[in-house]
Amino acid sequence: MFATSIYRGHTDNVFAIAWSPDGQTIASGGRDHSVQVWHPGTQEHVCVYHGHTHCLLSLAWSPGGDLIASGCTGGLVQVWQVSTGKTFITYRGHVRFVRGIAWSPDGYYIASGGEYGDSTVQVWDITTGKLFYTHTEQYRIFAVAWEPCGVRVASGSFDGKVQIWDALSGDNAFSYYGHTGPVYAVAWSPDGTVLVSAGQDATVQVWSPVTGKSLCIYRGHTRAVKTVAWSPDSKYVASGGDDATVQVWLAMTGEHVTTYRDHSEWVRAVAWSPGGDAIASASDETVHVWKP
Repeated sequence: MFATSIYRGHTDNVFAIAWSPDGQTIASGGRDHSVQVWHPGTQEHVCVYHGHTHCLLSLAWSPGGDLIASGCTGGLVQVWQVSTGKTFITYRGHVRFVRGIAWSPDGYYIASGGEYGDSTVQVWDITTGKLFYTHTEQYRIFAVAWEPCGVRVASGSFDGKVQIWDALSGDNAFSYYGHTGPVYAVAWSPDGTVLVSAGQDATVQVWSPVTGKSLCIYRGHTRAVKTVAWSPDSKYVASGGDDATVQVWLAMTGEHVTTYRDHSEWVRAVAWSPGGDAIASASDETVHVWKP
């Protein structure tokens, strides 16, 4: 049913993946402390970044595609150049476990979220490391997402909340309480009109960031959902979790489209290609690339 390419460059569990903005390469990182950039078609390496000494939990490409920010269990965020593999800046504001990273649309700022012993989202300048705002209204941050065309950030946490707030001031805070347990993933639709969140309650919820009204709840998973990703046209959502499946569904109706079952263990990351023709999903030490 699926034409799958499997990348086996890592030696331990993969926890984070992201496509480059041009869709030509994928970055993946995990417990082997490395971030690897590679071509999904040939699986040829572009570069391997060895700047971390702890497990990688999160990563994100800059909007321009020349930088990658990666966060680890040691509390560091490393911003590094894809072309050279050299560190651009190291941010040391977190205590431990950087679970989420999101770039501002203009590429000047990063919002990074800390979990154990931290419970903050910190917004900082990528050239100077200057801290602009610290969000402290949630307990144990698992996910961070920057509004595609705006200044707001959404963050999901262990206490079951999703909050939306102004990235540089914290103003206009809004909370969504639709989940009954920890929220592990949040993502804005590419058109910026709705949010999707997922968590321990095994649900994926699509809702309005203006009213907080639930627009759709998808209940196809049997265990906790750890990751979500939108298609570039904002029509579909892919979700993966502890039941070892990736499920694709129509975002606004919850209609099931397909289920990918080729992973043998939990799924920790999914990423939809910028062209919309492929999904990358990570489980154990592998990354699968397949067409939905």
